[in-house]
Amino acid sequence: MGTGQNPGGSSASEATIAVHWKEEEYFHPSEKFIQQANLKDLSVNERFSEKNFPKCFEEYAELLDWYQRWNTVLDTADPPFWKWFVGGKLNVCYNCVDRHLSKHKNKAALIFVPEPENEGIVAITYQELYQRVNEVAAVLRDVAGLKTGDRVTIHMPMIPELPITMLACARLGVVHSVVFGGFSGEACGLRAADSGSRVLIYADSYYRAGKLIDHKAAAEIAVETAQREGQNIEKVLVWRRYAGKYGSQTPMAKGRDFFMDELLLECRNRKVDPVQLDAEAPLFLMYTSGTTGKPKGCQHRTGGYLSYVAGTSKYIQDIHPEDVYWCMADIGWITGHSYIVYGPLALAATSVIFEGVPNYPDAGRPWRIAERLDVNIFHTSPTAIRMLRKAGPNEAAKYNYRFKHMTTVGEPIEPEVWRWYYNIIGKGEAVIVDTWWQTETGGFLCSTKPALDPMKPGSAGPGMPGIYPAILDENAQELPAGTAHAGNIVIRNPWPGVMQTIWGDRDRFVRQYYAKYCKNTKSKDWRDWPYFAGDGALLPKDGYFRILGRVDDVINVAGHRLGTKEIESACLTLTEVAEAAVVPVVDEIKGRVPEVYVALKPGTQAGHAEMVGKVTQTIETMIGKIARPKAVRIVPDMPKTRSGKIMRRVLAAISNNMNVGDITTLANPDIVEEIRVQVQGKGPVVMQEGPEDIHQFGKVD
Repeated sequence: MGTGQNPGGSSASEATIAVHWKEEEYFHPSEKFIQQANLKDLSVNERFSEKNFPKCFEEYAELLDWYQRWNTVLDTADPPFWKWFVGGKLNVCYNCVDRHLSKHKNKAALIFVPEPENEGIVAITYQELYQRVNEVAAVLRDVAGLKTGDRVTIHMPMIPELPITMLACARLGVVHSVVFGGFSGEACGLRAADSGSRVLIYADSYYRAGKLIDHKAAAEIAVETAQREGQNIEKVLVWRRYAGKYGSQTPMAKGRDFFMDELLLECRNRKVDPVQLDAEAPLFLMYTSGTTGKPKGCQHRTGGYLSYVAGTSKYIQDIHPEDVYWCMADIGWITGHSYIVYGPLALAATSVIFEGVPNYPDAGRPWRIAERLDVNIFHTSPTAIRMLRKAGPNEAAKYNYRFKHMTTVGEPIEPEVWRWYYNIIGKGEAVIVDTWWQTETGGFLCSTKPALDPMKPGSAGPGMPGIYPAILDENAQELPAGTAHAGNIVIRNPWPGVMQTIWGDRDRFVRQYYAKYCKNTKSKDWRDWPYFAGDGALLPKDGYFRILGRVDDVINVAGHRLGTKEIESACLTLTEVAEAAVVPVVDEIKGRVPEVYVALKPGTQAGHAEMVGKVTQTIETMIGKIARPKAVRIVPDMPKTRSGKIMRRVLAAISNNMNVGDITTLANPDIVEEIRVQVQGKGPVVMQEGPEDIHQFGKVD
């Protein structure tokens, strides 16, 4: 493309992003995979076509056990607050635990892998999970005083007590709000206050990169923050990493703080009947982690959500009860809720929980775990894939494991990284699904169907069964497939996994996700209410959506809108480059120009000047001179969140001499000053006000 013009020749609209991607080759699933797949019936496309909507989603709901069947599949009376499986009653915990006991009680439900390799791996059977969930539910009900409809905030790391606590909440109909363990106590307190939680659930400590982290210290800050916001925390329940041994330096507050292992002694062998809940009863809140503004509490429903994650886990993740499935995400994110806990357990799968980081003590750790446990389905993010590619590009070859299926999730994956994942990690045998979805959507929106569709590096694939995406410009005009222009991806229809609302803020929910493209605010026809995802995307002729990242992450260079992901992808085609981040820099003539940060693979022989030249030339060759970076910064590492995401807004602030903001929760805060000195020199820090679009750039949302 490269012209910034629409197909008709008029100037490009704000939604249109310049795209220079080349089409990639197809990879096909093996006959062996196809033969065993859950979804190999081509009639799925017809069954889930628009003429059968919304009734098609009954297929997903029928994967579950219901106390009472629904009478209406989709209620559109109050758009866009859709209601799914109205009249139905069920319990999520019953569907994930109790109903499997007759066939699978002695099968592992969860396998916990501690970070220290000298600690034993712990397998929790479905029978034991049933016992433990019941006992925890008894504590929550009888000691903490929680009842159906109450909210509870859980700030815990990746230990098995986290999903056990979530399932206990679901058993009671208590709405859980899990906060990622790497977030600060203040972040936890703000979420607790927003949700009206009276009880916090914590862990005393956990391992990360070889250190036992004092986590209970965050609870004190959370309680103070919540109280400052007007919410009183009555009880803090604390799981000890080692029962009977306190791993924190923070004193327990008498009358407020209680050790869970002590409370559980009083509830030993107690049974709690699962509460029969309306399909529309809220199951959990998941707060997005925006760096600016008030976090949004995405409220997910009981029946529609569990139906959707069960269906997508079965047909897209291809999970069978006999599989050993490992999603390397954190349960504190939506991926962990949907595809570590609720989706796999609804299918009686064995789900692996890993406490540590993937490259500690070395880059071989994930493959040792996969070999030891005979993992055959592997699920992780492009961030982790790039990290492992950087730390140990050939490590996987040393271990004897075999994946049948691999997932990538969380952000677009560069074709070069995809091919490494396929050839090295998947050993050229595993099927890959490159899934696109969001916290708000509950489950996958775009993906190839693993046994039916060929894979294409860098492309998520078509809309999921029953999901009807489109790409619109700013004037709500649809960009047809094959135009080589990108715009805003929308979903034209509701689906069972979509969030119900933003907790306590209906207006913000409508404004953020539906107002932009609503055709008629008085209409009760779902066709008039497309869901605006906030992501840019391209649709080639083959119908495979290529996600370009957040619409925010676009640099307008002299009227030519460049997606940063495309420039980063070009950098990663160089064998020496491990990671790349592109940020906008103010330019007097062009308005904004890209600046590139690059981290090299260990042992790279090329000199600094040589690498700068190679990166610049590659960008110009693959995209054009319009994308020529103002500077290429070769840095020792990128500033990253605890989940491994590069904090591009920090790099943008450094490049534009702006305040980097709060960096205390980064995994490696020291690198920020090192990069700042490299870019700005050793003189005093000179801060200036930058344009709002740069201040917001690359925000975690």
